[in-house]
Amino acid sequence: MNAAVITRQGNPVAPGIEFRDDYEIASDIPAGSVVVKTLASALNHMDLWVGRGVPGLELSYPRVSGCDACGIVESVGDGVDSAWIGRRVLVNAAVAIDRPGRPDDGTPSTLAPEYELIGEHHNGMHAERFVVPAANLAPVPDDCDPCEAAAFGLTALTAYSMMVTKGDLRPGQTVLITGIGGGVATIAMKLALHFGCKVIVTSRSAEKIAEAIRLGAHEGIVDTGEDWSRQVRQNTNKRGVDMAVDSVGKATHLACIKSLARGGAYVTPGCTTGPDAKTDLARIFWNQLRVLGSTMGTNDEFREVAALFASGKVTPVVDRVFKASDAQAAWERLEASEQMGKIVLDWR
Repeated sequence: MNAAVITRQGNPVAPGIEFRDDYEIASDIPAGSVVVKTLASALNHMDLWVGRGVPGLELSYPRVSGCDACGIVESVGDGVDSAWIGRRVLVNAAVAIDRPGRPDDGTPSTLAPEYELIGEHHNGMHAERFVVPAANLAPVPDDCDPCEAAAFGLTALTAYSMMVTKGDLRPGQTVLITGIGGGVATIAMKLALHFGCKVIVTSRSAEKIAEAIRLGAHEGIVDTGEDWSRQVRQNTNKRGVDMAVDSVGKATHLACIKSLARGGAYVTPGCTTGPDAKTDLARIFWNQLRVLGSTMGTNDEFREVAALFASGKVTPVVDRVFKASDAQAAWERLEASEQMGKIVLDWR
């Protein structure tokens, strides 16, 4: 069976990507799981981390990454309704881990879910077929574009969970999104626009800002490495923004904090420029800001956000579609940070 294989750990990752025909999955389907025939799979920044090595996680190579795909359920394991067979689906790559409680653990009512990620902890979806839990499926229309569908899943779930569930996004608010161009940032923009919000984006690339404005963003700021929070304040009549969506991290965190209105939310699903950001605690307590970390999301959230795609209300930004056999070129584009939106592999 064909697969895009990470043959070794290294940086850069792309030279170690090979398209192979000797990849196999287990012949026995675990109870509660299904086999999905892949139509399209999409790349995430996680595909680079898996190639470079994930701190604290021992990974063996060769391995197959991939945490986003659209496919057709081909067969099911014990305990799975056969009605899934033949359905076109999206897959939530975040598998919740249910650990047994201990006597002195106290209440788990405020604990966030713990996840393992298909494509990181386990072999993933950049293959002709893959096995996933049926509980992590969401159906999509049979006539949907599978490349668009593959580009939607995990990034849309990540954005939805942090902005809507945790950040309590409301219609009419103003949302700042840093580093426009990546998958989470572009779908965050689409979600904010769907909710009737004003959107301000930042990027080091004037071309990406122009494309974001063409897609509906209201304003853009070219990030030259200087503090751009004053410009955000000027663009909001000194009020500031209600929410800052920041996956850049160290390079943009403080400017985001300084851009927030009273009671505003800083939400982050990652930190591509580093975790050791400088912050401003005085602003955080005086302006009663909320600082929220978010990782992926639940299966319930996944079905909610998948319904927005299935109804045509929110669609992803697709940067470029590669044939699966050209996987190395897809990784090269991701690694160069050239994309505006999601990079997709077509397996048809």
